[in-house]
Amino acid sequence: MGKLEGRVAIVTGGAGVIGTAYCKGFAREGAAVVVADMADPSDLVDELKAAGHRAMAVKVDISDVTSTEAMAKAALDEFGRIDVLVNNAAFFKSVTRGPFEEIPVEEWDRTMAVNVRGPWLCCRAVLPAMKNQGHGRIINISSNVVWKGVPGFLHYTTSKSALVGFTRAMAREVGEFGITVNNVAPDFIPDEALRAHQPGNEDAVNAQRAIKRTSVPEDMVGTVLYLSSDDASFVTGQAILVNGGSFMY
Repeated sequence: MGKLEGRVAIVTGGAGVIGTAYCKGFAREGAAVVVADMADPSDLVDELKAAGHRAMAVKVDISDVTSTEAMAKAALDEFGRIDVLVNNAAFFKSVTRGPFEEIPVEEWDRTMAVNVRGPWLCCRAVLPAMKNQGHGRIINISSNVVWKGVPGFLHYTTSKSALVGFTRAMAREVGEFGITVNNVAPDFIPDEALRAHQPGNEDAVNAQRAIKRTSVPEDMVGTVLYLSSDDASFVTGQAILVNGGSFMY
């Protein structure tokens, strides 16, 4: 029996490369998985079901209140509870890189709408169910750019920095209901699109690490599963950097 048997986990951005790794990890540990994404997550859900796991697909725009509320309702209608929310969806791959004064205002607003308002709306949507249960795990996915102060990336870095304070403040607000809120910060995890968009960055980041290899999505899974489990019932308001030692604090 897995550590999360009988639990229900929502993963936003669940159809993406890293989101898929989270969803498969939850399924292996016995949780029912709600794969929530703007993209069609049906292929992943079909794969999970074929392997004998409980899973469902939900199309969601996390920046929209009606959409996030519908996501929570769909999870409750299907599985009867919500135990874990992983705020993984983000506006990242297509952001403009360059001097902060050249960032389009519309893109700044879009970044904040998805990366800051989105997690807030998702937390807001699942909170009633978690309070009613007296149990919940919220995991916000930030980024190592917060601690590194990566230049030429101000809107993304600002949005992910906001999640650190967001996590700490929310942890104090919901702790009395048996809900923990933590932050997990991945480092650069390249796929082919990112390698094309940011040539040379992979080697540069790898050289900074104590463990000198490329980070892969599966590196993130153990930390997220730990924070979702009863093993982390007394861990809240924390930020955990999963980066192979590229930045230490």
